[in-house]
Amino acid sequence: MNLDKNLIPACIKEDRKAQFELYRVCYSVLMSVCLRYERNKEDAEFVLNNVFFKILKNLKNYDPNIPFEAWIRRIAINTQIDEFRKKSRSQIEYHEAPMQLANLTMMDYNEADKMFDAEELEIMIRTLPPTSQKVFNLYVIDGYNHKEIGEQLNISEGTSKWHLSSARAKLKELMRKILNNVAAV
Repeated sequence: MNLDKNLIPACIKEDRKAQFELYRVCYSVLMSVCLRYERNKEDAEFVLNNVFFKILKNLKNYDPNIPFEAWIRRIAINTQIDEFRKKSRSQIEYHEAPMQLANLTMMDYNEADKMFDAEELEIMIRTLPPTSQKVFNLYVIDGYNHKEIGEQLNISEGTSKWHLSSARAKLKELMRKILNNVAAV
């Protein structure tokens, strides 16, 4: 991400043109994070606007020793977690009965990566139940551990592990179905 060195100071001074330019520069990075956590583009855009507002509000606290892209990604992820918490307090989510974890056949994710492009994988991830989707993204893509995920989502470490296992099993099954359909053609 290429930022003009004068862009952040201008945004801090509330220069609207500079803020729009920062939005334009950050849009693709932020949208990629938001799309990982939301089921559709409209919801992702709504969250992205909240993320960008938080970025503008906190620019004065930005430490230039930290890569700007990493800083805005962290804000986007934390905003997604906050949105999830708000939603989970206001609605009851359906949870499936725990499954037997030991009997899952392994699928090499590197092989899956070769067979599916990133957009197809993102679409598959969006079909997961909301909590499983959040846990999968936080663990696999954003590098959180189960303890951190549990703290962020107000669930136990064991529940986080179950959601990850469930997400992986569902993704494997979805990949198998797609590959079987392709092979049948």
